[in-house]
Amino acid sequence: MRVAVAFDHRGVRLRDAVLAELDALGHETFDLGADTAAVRIDYPDKARELGELIQNGDAERGILVCGSGVGASVAVSKLDGIRGAMCHDVYSAHQGVEHDDMNVLCLGSEVVGPALTVDLMRAFLHARFDGGEPYVTRLQKIEEIERGSIANLK
Repeated sequence: MRVAVAFDHRGVRLRDAVLAELDALGHETFDLGADTAAVRIDYPDKARELGELIQNGDAERGILVCGSGVGASVAVSKLDGIRGAMCHDVYSAHQGVEHDDMNVLCLGSEVVGPALTVDLMRAFLHARFDGGEPYVTRLQKIEEIERGSIANLK
């Protein structure tokens, strides 16, 4: 699988764990940085870079890390076709893919450590979208929201 990864200046704490696990699992990695906490890197900038790789088909999934995971998930989910969520438990990391076709895992480096990060990544990357009802219908409704067609949701 082609996986894009990005970190802001706080998320860089999990950088080594994320990159090592992707390497161990044999995934092709697009590393968008950052690689140091010394320079402030804003998570919306990294969210855009990562999301665009997925939108363009260059990456299939993404892992985006900021301090809490909240800002990363808010920012990346503003992009059409990108479904990012902050997951700090294994169930949400795989269920988000299986039921919601989540394509970006957002993590908080101040919330999870390297060991849990690896477990979350494995759950996320091994999960597959179920593709059945009611999940497809729900995704269609999300796409309607993205297009601004809220009246069609009823």
